[in-house]
Amino acid sequence: MTKAVAIQGIQGSFHHIVAQQYFGDSVLLLECLSFDEAVNSLLNKKTDAVVMALENSIAGSIIPNYALIDTHDLHIVGEQYLDIQHHLMALPKQEIQDIKEVYSHPMALLQCKAFFKTHPHIKLIEDKDTAEVAQRIQTQQLKGVAAIASQLAADLFKLEVLAKSIQTIQHNETRFVIVKRDNADFSNEETNKASLKFELEHKRGSLATILNVMSDCQLNLTKIQSLPKIETPWKYAFFVDVTFDAYSNFQKASSILEIMAQDFKILGQYKHAK
Repeated sequence: MTKAVAIQGIQGSFHHIVAQQYFGDSVLLLECLSFDEAVNSLLNKKTDAVVMALENSIAGSIIPNYALIDTHDLHIVGEQYLDIQHHLMALPKQEIQDIKEVYSHPMALLQCKAFFKTHPHIKLIEDKDTAEVAQRIQTQQLKGVAAIASQLAADLFKLEVLAKSIQTIQHNETRFVIVKRDNADFSNEETNKASLKFELEHKRGSLATILNVMSDCQLNLTKIQSLPKIETPWKYAFFVDVTFDAYSNFQKASSILEIMAQDFKILGQYKHAK
């Protein structure tokens, strides 16, 4: 049983929404303003799980979070996809032309670039967390300042939504993973997705050989992300997600890859969320 869950951000954040969807509305949250802080709470056993954004359909992979999972030998035990709807919000009785500054997480600002090009009078300022900005506006009664955040944040902090769904691409999904210290307790029949990490020599055909093994074992490659090995120039680590219909196919592939690839590691075995 999960007792406490760490999230990046505060109540009203998208991580909060995912925690409720995955663990239930009564989940006990530990609010953290960085992913490092959230992971440390897990390592120090203050929490039993971390909700962590891993990639966005517009902005791509959040590479430092792959490194956090790998470095600390953590395990992905589940995933959740969330439709991200960014709303512009401020204290009541204001209009967009009254807004001089918008504070938000860099990812949210990036995803709403087109909207703000049509409002050049607004200064965009990077901040740590979308919901925390909404809370600050209410607490400090900041007029002329707006946040980009979820509808939940607007409701919690009693802000007025000035513009709904301002993200450039309306279908905007983020994939979140549930991270724990230990593996998930799934049966082989339930497990149909895995996250892997391995390293390869910088030579012709090395990656193609690995991908052929996956294909031969009937694994479906859904994600591949390379990460340079800083201490070893021109050597790369690869983070891969695969789905499969039969767990025996995954077992066969992983036993072959363990021999062929360097530093082969299974980061997680879990049930695909889609």
